[in-house]
Amino acid sequence: MGLEDRRKKERENRKSAIIKAARKLFLEKGFKAVTVESIAQKAELSKGAIYLHYNSKEEIYAHIVLSDLEKFHDRFSGLFQKSSSASQALYEFADIYVDFFLSEPEFFRNLMNFMIRATCMNFPNELYEESIKTTNKTIDIVEEIFRFGVERGEFSDTLNFRQNRNALWGMLNGIISLYIFTGNEEKREDVIRTTIKTGMETFICGLKNKK
Repeated sequence: MGLEDRRKKERENRKSAIIKAARKLFLEKGFKAVTVESIAQKAELSKGAIYLHYNSKEEIYAHIVLSDLEKFHDRFSGLFQKSSSASQALYEFADIYVDFFLSEPEFFRNLMNFMIRATCMNFPNELYEESIKTTNKTIDIVEEIFRFGVERGEFSDTLNFRQNRNALWGMLNGIISLYIFTGNEEKREDVIRTTIKTGMETFICGLKNKK
């Protein structure tokens, strides 16, 4: 291995150590309580070493969330192939969405926090554009399902894709946010699932082609 290859590997190892340490701290303490200094201590690096790779804790946070989002999107691969109708695809989308965040509640908290803060985190332009593109992938899937439903005559051809995808996405996030950290823990999953099932039934009924 040449000198440049060794240096590249060392840089990647340091970045990996930073992300691993920061992820653990964000999960344990929450975004506000974590500092660049605490990340450096956890990663056994100097603050200067952190700033060689990242401009701020916000940038580190963004890389963690974006990486997790890519894994999240992988859950939806093959959704259309497994669905016999657009309605079924929407129900399956909702199930996958709920399954993921019930198993990763802290990621859901991080994602919501990231989405609220993204516009004021002073990211480099490239990272900000990537964050918007990545977070939009989820609701783009919903829009694809709507188009599928309209094309096969299942949903109304007057459907406003953008408004309805945002409404559905907001409903899912709203219900999860309402219950995921509150109420009786033993009943939490059942409450979330039954509430979302009711919401989905009502929402899909409104999408149907009445002709």
